[in-house]
Amino acid sequence: MENKKINLKNNLSTKIPVFPLSNFIVFPNTTVPLNIFEPRYLKMTEDAMASNRLIGMIQPKKSGDLRNPDLFDVGCVCRIVSFNETDDGRYIIIIKGINRFKILNEVENNKIYRELNVDYRLYENDKDAEQEEFEFKKIEKIMEELKSLFRKRGYEINWKDLEGQNVYQTLSALSMASPFTIVEKQILLETKNLEERKKKFEQILSTYSSEFYNTKTLQ
Repeated sequence: MENKKINLKNNLSTKIPVFPLSNFIVFPNTTVPLNIFEPRYLKMTEDAMASNRLIGMIQPKKSGDLRNPDLFDVGCVCRIVSFNETDDGRYIIIIKGINRFKILNEVENNKIYRELNVDYRLYENDKDAEQEEFEFKKIEKIMEELKSLFRKRGYEINWKDLEGQNVYQTLSALSMASPFTIVEKQILLETKNLEERKKKFEQILSTYSSEFYNTKTLQ
């Protein structure tokens, strides 16, 4: 498949390099730091910096080859917005989520890192996600339950900063930082809108308050 572009806000390539990282999701309009040290991802970062600065973040499954595991169907393409090289040869980068994607197929290449052909149309509204109207009071119960869960797990969160953001930013940050399982985080990543994400949050949190606390997960 040729390296086509689609008519989204950021004119994104449909062929992207990917960084599979377990228990790590990124939402559009969020920024996160990455410490790059593995040779294939150092090379991937160098190639991305020399072109469009785009990399796809996606979670690997616990199946497939250990070095090239199977991947979940949905990830998020990100742009490298900050790049620094350390004295010991690592790259410290900051990435910003742009748009979620669905995998079409994996590219056969001669590179040491993986590339995918992806489709953004399932999440074409990501470019306007922060404009979605949603009252903060609708997630107050989620916030209280998460505060309790975070305390039990020993997580420290700046709740005042979160409460000063809009609902999209808050739910995205909590989805990314939560002590949920890989599958539960993936469920949140794949939600189409804030109402669906709120419902999935509530369902997931209900499993943590059950008698099967720490063992039962949402399927």
